Amino acid sequence: MRLVQYLDRDGARRVGRIAADDTLEPLDGVDRVYHLALEALRSGRSLDAVAAARASGRREDYEAIITEQRLLPPLDHPDPARWLITGTGLSHLGSAAARDAMHVKIQQADDALTDSMRMFKWGIEGGKPADGAIGTPPEWFYKGDGRWVVPPGAPLELPAFAADGGEEVELAGLYVIADDGTPCRVGFALANEYSDHVTERLNYLYLAHSKLRQSSYGPELLTGPLPASVKGTARLLRDGAVVWSGDWLSGEDNMCHSIANLEHHHFRYRQFRTPGDVHVHYFGAATGSFTQKVETRPGDVFEIAAEGFGRPLRNALGPAVEPLRHVAVRTL
Repeated sequence: MRLVQYLDRDGARRVGRIAADDTLEPLDGVDRVYHLALEALRSGRSLDAVAAARASGRREDYEAIITEQRLLPPLDHPDPARWLITGTGLSHLGSAAARDAMHVKIQQADDALTDSMRMFKWGIEGGKPADGAIGTPPEWFYKGDGRWVVPPGAPLELPAFAADGGEEVELAGLYVIADDGTPCRVGFALANEYSDHVTERLNYLYLAHSKLRQSSYGPELLTGPLPASVKGTARLLRDGAVVWSGDWLSGEDNMCHSIANLEHHHFRYRQFRTPGDVHVHYFGAATGSFTQKVETRPGDVFEIAAEGFGRPLRNALGPAVEPLRHVAVRTL
């Protein structure tokens, strides 16, 4: 099942599911996927069953919702501070050629590897433990809370202090924490984790700075397990023309960590198991225009698509909303 959140023409929040004929069917009596998930948890039913019970039989003009930029992120929280955005890197094997090159590099002695290559090697060796076992921890980073998320179709801000604004083509896991503190996966979505690759490459210790950016995911939430292999395409559009495009792969067949291992190493922290919170966790980039040294510009449009995930995720690169200035702290 695929779910979306959107605004109707009166500005009211709505939840819809994608019907068998690929049209959008509104659900009755619910305005957030978050509330739908809580209903499923508290009633002991599946999310699909709860959604089916609320199916209206009506249809909405999905293309109009997209064109009029009325889409919302497919899972959010009424309180943005309880909607945490995080991610992991060095989790994907890449193309066959990149994979071969990576394997050649990691054959070096451990003390000859960079920190990134050493962590990638650890993932290859221990990122997919047996069921119930604990594997190698991945790289992990914090991106912000719900105030840093922009809806599908909305622009991603290029801060005035940024050295770059580039897309990160990937998938995200979407979670709600149950009343007893159990993390519950609601589904998966296409994602543009969006970061500053130039700043990151100045020094790896700038990674945290490079990740403190807006991001976007959706427009559709795919329920159920993630396919073992996800195949997609990504494009960068400038004035309507394609300036970069590439295929990308995700899913566990194309990753050096299992989804369960990535989830464990995020939710092992007790503070991330607060009942009622929402978590969006990015699973790592599969490709991006920055790999081909493309320099993005405000006005460029990022487009990410994949089989089984419905409509593509599109976001323009927007200009800074405040000028570069020194931020002074006032003493009270």
